[in-house]
Amino acid sequence: MDLILKAALGAAVVIVLAMLAKTKNYYIAGLVPLFPTFALIAHYIVGKGRSVDDLKTTIVFGMWSIIPYFVYLATLYVLVDRMRLEASLALAAVAWLMAATVLVSVWVRLH
Repeated sequence: MDLILKAALGAAVVIVLAMLAKTKNYYIAGLVPLFPTFALIAHYIVGKGRSVDDLKTTIVFGMWSIIPYFVYLATLYVLVDRMRLEASLALAAVAWLMAATVLVSVWVRLH
């Protein structure tokens, strides 16, 4: 049942994105992925299965995770008028992966 709820939430987000992309306020589609759908799930799971300190650590790490997302957006912004959309998206995803790898590496060393 847990997996069905998670899948339904993911599908709902995709539907909302598709609907917003077709409106005159299409740019709001950039806000929807930032709704903490998966963060809510992760925080619930960690909060139920681990200590409050572990949950707080997860929350702080989540705050730092904004950096790779910013790297993704900045890379996409720079590339989108220089390359095909698909290539821009792929390279921005690679930039996110690199930034996330650095974040995790630094986090592991400091904690």
